[in-house]
Amino acid sequence: MTETISKLQEGQLPGLEAELDPKPEWQPRYPGSGRLKNKVAIITGGDSGIGRAVAVLFAREGANVVISHLEEDEDAQDTARMVESEGARAVTIAGDIGDREHCRKIVDLAQRSFGRLDILVNNAGEQHPDKEVNDISDKQLQRTFQTNVYGMFYMVQEAMPHLKAGAAIINCTSVTMYKGADELLDYSSTKGAITAFTRSLSQNLADKGIRVNGVAPGPIWTPLNPCGGASEEKLEHFGESTPLGRPGQPNEVAPCFLFLACDDSSYMTGQVLHPNGGVVVGS
Repeated sequence: MTETISKLQEGQLPGLEAELDPKPEWQPRYPGSGRLKNKVAIITGGDSGIGRAVAVLFAREGANVVISHLEEDEDAQDTARMVESEGARAVTIAGDIGDREHCRKIVDLAQRSFGRLDILVNNAGEQHPDKEVNDISDKQLQRTFQTNVYGMFYMVQEAMPHLKAGAAIINCTSVTMYKGADELLDYSSTKGAITAFTRSLSQNLADKGIRVNGVAPGPIWTPLNPCGGASEEKLEHFGESTPLGRPGQPNEVAPCFLFLACDDSSYMTGQVLHPNGGVVVGS
């Protein structure tokens, strides 16, 4: 697969899945069993990549979905159609989750459209490769933390008035938090913050019956890397250093989110799952 990967034009982050070659695999692999019947989920970054795969899998399991995205309207509408093809309902909303007011609009849309909120998937993120620490500009550093960390705080804060006992929050961290990433200093730092936030929030909300867990993907074939999130050198051998020797696909990650969203994981909170191709990391 990595032999046919090509880098799209720099500056297209987060990028269009419709333009990727080869296309990521988002399709659920198994029939649904109603594990999320009548549930409502917000998925940030739900237009493409891991977010798309999660949205469609949740729909197959019975959930209606709010798809939050930045500006990729074509991808978002495609994902909404995929959700609806599973018999669920989908609404989309474009904007910057680094803006608290926009996060409020996302939650308001869920309430207006479906009248409830059961699952919050904080999946959206951005990354920018830099070979030297001094190459990271103030603007990039602030932007990366604004999206990856502040946006997650904002989404949780806006969602909290609507989450009841039995609700689930699932945050997307990364293998880079555990093993580091020489060209992703600011990104991997945000993922460390996300993991700490997940563990702390799980303790904070335990008495409310709201579970908080995380997923730490390894190298997954999504628009993020070929659209400016990885250097040419890294992209050329993307995923080859994992024990499985290849990048993962979004539909290999989405089941982790499903497990943490449904009652199968009712005795888990503050934990992180690791779909990373076999890289052994500390928990």
